[in-house]
Amino acid sequence: MRPTSTVLALVLAAGLSGAARADEKLPPDQQAKVEAMLKQEGFTQWKEIELDDGMIEVDDAVDGFGKQFDLKLDPKTLAIVKRKAE
Repeated sequence: MRPTSTVLALVLAAGLSGAARADEKLPPDQQAKVEAMLKQEGFTQWKEIELDDGMIEVDDAVDGFGKQFDLKLDPKTLAIVKRKAE
């Protein structure tokens, strides 16, 4: 293997290992704040809340009309910055 190929392989391996990092659970106090905000916004249930790539992600949040969404929240303000219908 040529030196350039070796360096390229190491760079690719390092990049992929970072992408494989697991999502993180929120601390209990922040989890409670997110749940309170979701209820205030009219969501009645959700599957999972986790921290991923610096954003809070809420999977399968169901609103008062029964519509399901995946949400991304700003971790500082808890504002919904992305809402994707499922």
